[in-house]
Amino acid sequence: MKKLFLFALLALACWACNPDNDPIALQTEWLERTDGFQDKYELEQLVVLSRHNIRTPLVGKGSVLSRVTDPEYQWFQWEDPASHLTAKGERLEEEMGTFFREWLSKKGFLDEYSANPSSFRFYANAKQRCQLTARTFADAVFPGADPEVEMKVEFDKMDPVFNPQITKLPDGFAEKAQQEIAARMGDLNAGIANQYSVIEKVIGITRAPAYPDTASFGQFPSSVGFKLNAEPFMNGGLKMACTVSDALVLQYYEEPDEKKAAFGHTLTPQDWINVGMVKDWYGDALFTAPSVAVNVAHPLLQTMLSELQDRDRVFSFLCGHDSNIGSVLAALETEEYDLPETIEKKTPIGSKVVIEKFKAKDGSEYADIWLVYASTNQLRRESSMTYVQPPVAVRLQLSGLSENADRLYRLSDVEQRFSEAIAAYDAL
Repeated sequence: MKKLFLFALLALACWACNPDNDPIALQTEWLERTDGFQDKYELEQLVVLSRHNIRTPLVGKGSVLSRVTDPEYQWFQWEDPASHLTAKGERLEEEMGTFFREWLSKKGFLDEYSANPSSFRFYANAKQRCQLTARTFADAVFPGADPEVEMKVEFDKMDPVFNPQITKLPDGFAEKAQQEIAARMGDLNAGIANQYSVIEKVIGITRAPAYPDTASFGQFPSSVGFKLNAEPFMNGGLKMACTVSDALVLQYYEEPDEKKAAFGHTLTPQDWINVGMVKDWYGDALFTAPSVAVNVAHPLLQTMLSELQDRDRVFSFLCGHDSNIGSVLAALETEEYDLPETIEKKTPIGSKVVIEKFKAKDGSEYADIWLVYASTNQLRRESSMTYVQPPVAVRLQLSGLSENADRLYRLSDVEQRFSEAIAAYDAL
């Protein structure tokens, strides 16, 4: 919890020192690198794991949102069904794709597509929000070309590659996972109690239909459970609070009036970070304990490693969910990171894990890993994203791996880390 608090303070400081949220100054190292870098390394390949862009809340009218919210407060009136990509989300993903098109063009990658379309791959979970995100991104990268977006199962079903489900449940697994969660997070309600109070004030929980039976999320003990061939599940107050946190964050992205998005309250940047923290805490509890992460991320880890080792591939785009990014990064033992200029501190909406593969002049290969995302203000304002107005990027570090002088990992070390995470599943 102390780490969460420190991350929030750092984010607030960054927001305050850069009120216009112009991320250009932060991206020089990522896009241009240091002097002489381009002379030493050639970018060979990109493997991208993306979260879908802005969607509607996962629940609709008559859900827990109505029961715990002051009836005088009106939630944003969504035009699309629950859990669907919104029109704004589609436009924002087009902007992200436009940025990638310009970047790929500068690297000469687009010419590869003309010569061999299979050098590019677009593959998404069959859920509407993932398919449409990938379709929009692909069309922005190759306007008019209509590149294939793979869908392996029936539309709106969960593809096993992207389904963060428990596919191996040996004796003792649940107990070990529970111990890992408790060691990392302690009591799930106590660890996020301050953030609960911010949300409860915003929604007017003491004036809601569920009051006084539900006066606070913290009054319901929270716990994680596991079933074979199902996602980890949550019981208790944290599940309810996450539903509200998710809906508030999405409402903040879609509603132009910041005060209206907070039901008439004036929230500080730190308040909005606290709102988003509840959703992040929930995701961490469900998907990032070591035993759980290698279990639920197993098929996606295999797919990503296969893409990374495909010598004919230039660009791979895999589109899923925040649970996919969270579990993959946990399984790879990614060090704690802080994300500036966003109220979502783990896996911002539309964010992308970008693995860059480089070849040095001597033929040796290296890799670098980044989390790329639109800032909160870029999302709210629908800002254009181009090479000179890029999204935000934060370098991700893998625990225990050594970097060279240019802060790159040996590709073999990164591939080995994937292989170890895949083998950990077999050892469960």
